[in-house]
Amino acid sequence: MQLGRKGWNNVVIFSMLLMIFFFNGLHTKLNSGPEQPSVQSVLPAQSFILALEFPEQKLERIGTSWRATALVKNAPASIWQATTVNLVALINEWQSMQLSVVENQPTFHNNPALTVATVWLAGEQLPWLYQLYRAPEGYYLLDKSNQRLLLLDQETAQRLFPSFNFSHSEPISNA
Repeated sequence: MQLGRKGWNNVVIFSMLLMIFFFNGLHTKLNSGPEQPSVQSVLPAQSFILALEFPEQKLERIGTSWRATALVKNAPASIWQATTVNLVALINEWQSMQLSVVENQPTFHNNPALTVATVWLAGEQLPWLYQLYRAPEGYYLLDKSNQRLLLLDQETAQRLFPSFNFSHSEPISNA
């Protein structure tokens, strides 16, 4: 079987297209490494915190400084008597914290949240709500605004929730 000039041109064009598709897909297979858990910021990038509220205390931005207020009588004095430097450090923790996202999200319908944090951001009408839960390997932080679950260890949880008493937290139930 002999091909004419037009036939050979078609063979060359189709073979080049096949090579392009083959090499285009091949480089993604060669460059992909093992799947790593994705790490995301707790708060949106370039966010500006106006207020941070825990069940017992509230931190508010007053001009360029911060004011801590107790929301309940006999609240622990851990935050609302803290220095301005400690308050700024806590706000910076929330703004810069990056945690691993949990892909297979467990259900929490039987487990109440250990504690909660409400964050008011500049330019947002509604606050961002974060609930802390016990996990077998540490703690989960449920971001109610984006419906994502973040994994954190006890040390990180204590830095984000300084007024919460982790020694008296209830263990997770296996029901």
